[in-house]
Amino acid sequence: MTDPNSTAASSREKIVLAYSGGLDTSIILKWLQTERNYDVVCFTADLGQGDEVEEARVKALNTGAVAAYALDLREEFVRDYVFPMFRSSALYEGYYLLGTSIARPLIAKKMVEIAAKEGAVAVSHGATGKGNDQVRFEMTAYALNPDIVTVAPWRDWEFQGRADLEAFAHEHNIPVPTTKKDPWSTDANMLHISYEGGILEDPWTEPPAHMFKLTVSPEDAPNEAQYVEVEFVNGDPVSIDGQKLSPADLLQKANEIGGKHGIGRIDLVENRFVGMKSRGVYETPGGTLLYHARRAVESLTLDREVLHQRDALGVKYAELVYNGFWFAPEREALQVYIDHVAQSVTGTARLKLYKGNCDTVGRKAPQSLYDKDLVSFEAGGDYNQHDAGAFIKLNALRMRVQARVQARAEQKEAAKV
Repeated sequence: MTDPNSTAASSREKIVLAYSGGLDTSIILKWLQTERNYDVVCFTADLGQGDEVEEARVKALNTGAVAAYALDLREEFVRDYVFPMFRSSALYEGYYLLGTSIARPLIAKKMVEIAAKEGAVAVSHGATGKGNDQVRFEMTAYALNPDIVTVAPWRDWEFQGRADLEAFAHEHNIPVPTTKKDPWSTDANMLHISYEGGILEDPWTEPPAHMFKLTVSPEDAPNEAQYVEVEFVNGDPVSIDGQKLSPADLLQKANEIGGKHGIGRIDLVENRFVGMKSRGVYETPGGTLLYHARRAVESLTLDREVLHQRDALGVKYAELVYNGFWFAPEREALQVYIDHVAQSVTGTARLKLYKGNCDTVGRKAPQSLYDKDLVSFEAGGDYNQHDAGAFIKLNALRMRVQARVQARAEQKEAAKV
């Protein structure tokens, strides 16, 4: 949705601001007008935040934006960003399902598109100069428009903290919250909610129970387990418990089921791209459920060497997404390989959810590589157990040679004594 007055005449250059309606971006909007002399076009991406998206659009216009966009990107986000990333089985540093990281390239891409439509010369964001998001936003902008100007107020202005921002807001009659109920920062989309900053900056402090929004505490989850079946076709989930759903609706359904059972909480000290460690707490109920379901189907359908190679590349893929290289040629090249591998991932996984645990209890696939006759302890299958002896000896040959050389060296040393 856009404001009908978006083409209003002005002698000032335009800038597109990624706008949430919170304290930081509300201040940034006015700061770009008064301190940088820009006409500000605001953009709010609907990635599943609900009513606050339209509220932000209205607030942007009331705060002085010359135009405001609120775009529903939920299906595009899941279909073109989340699901392709899931095919790589990417986890950053072994835990993080990259919920914030994967949203940034889509938001930045739309900023660049709006800038072209509005004739804007620059884009801006509310990311701090210490974090990863500044990199992700600006790397994407430069990849899609090498001549775009990027303005990062947190790296440029003289404000030192919240008190300075509130004083500026009061001076310019900007409506912002005057109290902060929760002493941490959050970022939400359909894939997850992240929590960082404030009391969470002490890595020894346990997150307070009331902080979480997508998941119940495992202690408070139902006392009865729930079974859920997820079907995959050519690499992507297509149904839950037999119900065919669009990508966004499927992820939302997975969130509801996983959240009910306390699935998908992690508490991680991670290595930021800019060089420092930070502590993040994440809720990813649906993503965690789909991750385990996918691994179960892959265990049947992917060849050993292909699976191991994909997993090795998945580590690199996760780093590229985390560090902001979504539109880099190496990520796009990796995606071609990953998508090719994913074509054989067709099947169904059955999961058992119980008090924070997500256990695989069944899997099936029409083209399964699992051969029960071959693997059975009983006689049968196209396998001669006598062949294993020669196989083992051939694979142990280099170690046997090394052991003999070492033994001869030890004998010579003993003879000297």
